[in-house]
Amino acid sequence: MLTPKRIRPGASIHRPLRHFARRQLLHHRRSIAAAFVSLGAAVLMDLLAPWPIKIVVDHVLLHHPLPHTLQWLQSLLAAGPVLALAALAASIALLALLSGVFAYAQSYLSAKVGHQIVYALRRELFSHLQRLSLSFHTRARSGELLTKVASDTNLLRDALADWAVKAVAEVLFVVGVLSVMFAMNWRLALVVLATLPLLFLMMMHLNRKIRLSARAQRKQEGRLVSRLNEVLSSISLVQAFGRESYEQARFDIESTNSLEAGLTSARTSAAVSKAVGVISALGMAGTVLVGGVMAVRNQLTPGELLIFIAYVSSIYKPIRDLGKLWAKFSRAQASAERVAEILSLDPEIRDRQDAKVAQQLRGDIEFRDVSFSYEGQPPVLDGASFRIHAGEQVALIGKSGAGKSTLVSLLLRLYEAQGGAVLIDGQPVNAYTRESLRQRIGILLQDTILTGATIRENIAYGRRDASEAQIEQAARQACAHGFIEALADGYDAVVGERGCTLSGGQRQRICLARALIKAPDVLILDEPTSAVDAFTAAVIDQAVSAAQLGKTLIVIGHQFASLQRFDRVLELIDGRVRDVTARYRLAVGDCGDGSDVKAS
Repeated sequence: MLTPKRIRPGASIHRPLRHFARRQLLHHRRSIAAAFVSLGAAVLMDLLAPWPIKIVVDHVLLHHPLPHTLQWLQSLLAAGPVLALAALAASIALLALLSGVFAYAQSYLSAKVGHQIVYALRRELFSHLQRLSLSFHTRARSGELLTKVASDTNLLRDALADWAVKAVAEVLFVVGVLSVMFAMNWRLALVVLATLPLLFLMMMHLNRKIRLSARAQRKQEGRLVSRLNEVLSSISLVQAFGRESYEQARFDIESTNSLEAGLTSARTSAAVSKAVGVISALGMAGTVLVGGVMAVRNQLTPGELLIFIAYVSSIYKPIRDLGKLWAKFSRAQASAERVAEILSLDPEIRDRQDAKVAQQLRGDIEFRDVSFSYEGQPPVLDGASFRIHAGEQVALIGKSGAGKSTLVSLLLRLYEAQGGAVLIDGQPVNAYTRESLRQRIGILLQDTILTGATIRENIAYGRRDASEAQIEQAARQACAHGFIEALADGYDAVVGERGCTLSGGQRQRICLARALIKAPDVLILDEPTSAVDAFTAAVIDQAVSAAQLGKTLIVIGHQFASLQRFDRVLELIDGRVRDVTARYRLAVGDCGDGSDVKAS
């Protein structure tokens, strides 16, 4: 069973995600540094924006003497008020232009880094999902996995590319504004500062609720997508049984739960925004009152009061935005937890450090006292032992659910044996790398799965460098060439998602061609002719036997038209494998022609 990685007490499931983020941030450190330099320059331009207004009011209109820090403007004022006003108006436009240029550079660089990081995260997440064993994928809901790979990573991209930089910008601006305020008049600055603790306490309280509601919302969205994916992937079943109303009711329940979770999150987010608005109004009222009194008493110039009012009106906006960003980060944190849950899972099946590449297999297969059971289920195999010699063609029979497909899964290392040993050519299967082992074994799965691509691409899936001649030869061996040629686009026909545009028998023959084109050392066919007519099945049997002449062939089924063509017949019953070749040879002798011999 797959479980999260063993982590020290106090450590977090987020550790794999943090390690990934650290690597990516180091990789993009130059772009990140450039983005923050641009960010600092943009914030500086915003801090300087009100000052030309102060100079206009205090030193151009009211003729107050320039302070020591602004003596360099004396020559400008001496040139006359009209020229000074024109220069100050130009400086306002220049500051706005520079702020826009720096903000654009910061926005582009941070977005670029965010997209590149999430691109890498999706690749790593997809790669990790492919490495997880079938025991995980049989338990997981595919719709929820899709949400994690697509939607949750999008939220993380926004958090990295947009929200994080905005949060830093807002914090820098607030710190800068407060610093300038205290430098100008610390008493009036204290009036503004007095409202901030109340604001932060309220935001912390409300955003804790947002984080909890966001986690519930993301979980419910995953359930909704899973329900949608489940219905759409089996739409033919739903329509055939007339269950549209039933599925609509089930979907409405999930959709309603998602709506309620979303509304809870929206209400709390709105409360944050309104709380900031109320407190900012109190801060502005206090600034106008106290600052106005100080200006009347000549303790503050009108220009300085205008700067304070401009700063107060602008300081609460970034704080309000920080509240909104905090809510977004809470939702992103829920997404990060969901992604981290996947990355924290250890693949159950791994290559040994000394595993070797399987260059070629003789095809000698042996199971020694193998035991296996699925999670929470009775044992499927209980001390199963048998051997298939290299080059033998063997029929593996047994009732449905007896465990025939499980034997194949253990041979391919889709699962690991829980007891005993599985060997190929005298070596345990884990002595080979998984990829090389599976490359040397051809397999026709019981489920005829095709990708939404052309027939040519589906056949060549088992051998990406296959030539046109090899693709056609494999199709002929699988009795698929005839119906493929009859299609309007032939081998270029797109089969549709999961092969929905083809019949069951056509899908099965394309899957067989996909296995044969590999020219494998070991060929395993799981119910290879269950969806075709008797004549086509006989032709396929002969073609497969000829193609695997001198190589190991294992055909799995519970009913065969004839067992004469096999070297041996193995039967799986009660978790053990028995050689029943003699019994079926006797049955063939009794009936004369070996036809219609049933193995169940």
